[in-house]
Amino acid sequence: MTQPSRPNRARYLVLALALALGSAAPASFAKTAAARVAVDIAYQQFTLPNGLRVTVHTDRKAPIVAVNLWYHVGSKDEPMGKSGFAHLFEHLMFQRSENHDGEFFAPFKQVGVTDQNGTTSTDRTNYFENVPTTALDTALFMESDRMGHLLGAIDQAVLDEQRGVVQNEKRQGENQPYGRSYNALVAKMYPKTHPYGHTVIGSMNDLNAASLEDVKSWFRSWYGPNNAVLVLAGDIDLATAKAKAAQYFGDIPASASLKAKPPMIAARKATTRDAMTDRVAQVRIIRTWNVPQYSSPDVQKLQLFAQVLGGSRASRLDKRLAFGDKSVDSVSASMDASELGGTFDIVANVKNDVDPAVVEKAIDEELTRLLKDGPTAAELEQARTVFKADFVRGIERIGGFGGKAGALAEWTVYTGNPGCFRVQLARIASATPAHENKTPNHWLRVG
Repeated sequence: MTQPSRPNRARYLVLALALALGSAAPASFAKTAAARVAVDIAYQQFTLPNGLRVTVHTDRKAPIVAVNLWYHVGSKDEPMGKSGFAHLFEHLMFQRSENHDGEFFAPFKQVGVTDQNGTTSTDRTNYFENVPTTALDTALFMESDRMGHLLGAIDQAVLDEQRGVVQNEKRQGENQPYGRSYNALVAKMYPKTHPYGHTVIGSMNDLNAASLEDVKSWFRSWYGPNNAVLVLAGDIDLATAKAKAAQYFGDIPASASLKAKPPMIAARKATTRDAMTDRVAQVRIIRTWNVPQYSSPDVQKLQLFAQVLGGSRASRLDKRLAFGDKSVDSVSASMDASELGGTFDIVANVKNDVDPAVVEKAIDEELTRLLKDGPTAAELEQARTVFKADFVRGIERIGGFGGKAGALAEWTVYTGNPGCFRVQLARIASATPAHENKTPNHWLRVG
């Protein structure tokens, strides 16, 4: 390895994993009584004979339609030795098909598309675009074409090209400041055999080993209409959606039925602590707990707790560390829920002249105090307001990533119910200081 001409100060990246004891049974949204909420998204839904689920939201404010197509497949579905396949296939979906000789994006440039992209997570792969109403047929033809007619166009040259693109993305991500920390966290949080036990981007060895038959088998297994959710939101009504969905997707045969994985929280019986060295500007402290899955009623309680602890400049951690001790440049707490399990995270960037151990001690003190006493009524109400404001801000957009179309697709894929947001909002509205004491203590006390 070449020695740099100027010495670089090595900083320690502290990884403190607080892994909670116990487990929680999956909870059903259907049995939870939802209180009245002011925010709502009207929708209608239907299912084609081949299993494609379609959700329609009508909004005539502008002559555009948001098209969001989610496939219920992500890195959690990759077997050992096949990591990175879900993301690799996302790239292949933007190449030519049997009926279109060119990149997927090309026809859309002629019709005024906006917010067009695709993403891959542990649990799903999604594709989306906003198009003028007059270009809806173009969008639906292109989406159905790659769902039903992609295999014949994938050859070794296309696979090799996109494999190289993905591997370059992996290198870029890992070369970003703190880019290697996520790999280290995943390795400590989950057993290797857990569906979340590897990163979405995958390993270089697995990507190198991916064969043409491997990726075609992936498509046959996961990209059938019965494993997809289509959301059409905007300048469209139910009758039009039914006709166009049947026209473009109706003749695509269903794939074999796949059994959904149950929640796997990966609760641990011990706390682990690791430190890694990297060439970064300052020490970053990361504390992570394994907590419940997306469908659990505990998620909203933990989201409120995270907001009080470190969700804003008015939070406990910000007041203590950023504005009181002035020991960190930034600090945050968050709750991230996925289909099989979630994580509760505290992240702090320590000032260069401060001992990281002092910051860790302060974090422990504030967390322990909040777990013991719970939030005040004022703190809880502020957290509730922030949650609702963030929700409304997200659904102000009709499409793109995180707009109404994407949100309806997410709720359908993760819970089977596009209206589950009503229950989530009701849980936020009905949370009490007692809830915010009991639930976090169950999940966050160890560590």
